[in-house]
Amino acid sequence: QKATPILNIEVVRYAFGLDSTLGRLYIDGVPKRKFECFTLEDERRKVKVKGETCIPEGSYEIKLRHGSPRYGKLDERWEWHDGMLWLQDVPGFEYIYIHPGNDDDDTEGCILVAQVPLTFPDGEFHVGKSRDAYKELYRKVMLAINAGERVVIHVMEDVR
Repeated sequence: QKATPILNIEVVRYAFGLDSTLGRLYIDGVPKRKFECFTLEDERRKVKVKGETCIPEGSYEIKLRHGSPRYGKLDERWEWHDGMLWLQDVPGFEYIYIHPGNDDDDTEGCILVAQVPLTFPDGEFHVGKSRDAYKELYRKVMLAINAGERVVIHVMEDVR
């Protein structure tokens, strides 16, 4: 029996502020790993604070979620959008998505994607051109899902 193809996505966190975490997102994993965009998440914490903590390192399957009360408006506004990119089985978290946004106020544990990383004088991170990055990543993920591939995201910290 033939194995189901997998689209691998890696988020490598590399900069840590008091309220925010910056990362790089790659598609296809090693050795074909290709930089796709930057990510922004809430801060790292040893103990989760609701809406203020990034998810644990690990690997999570991504599936589509239709009818999200908070993000359903994306489906209405963007004709190309067909459900949220939903990370499955994140320990201690529920309804973790990849979506557009610009700062830690735009996420409650979710992964924001963007084309431009910004560091503010207070040492916190923001990102720009988020919708452009999301649209491009979404297109690639949907191509994989529509082709019958599993999509798995691997979240890790840079160990250099």
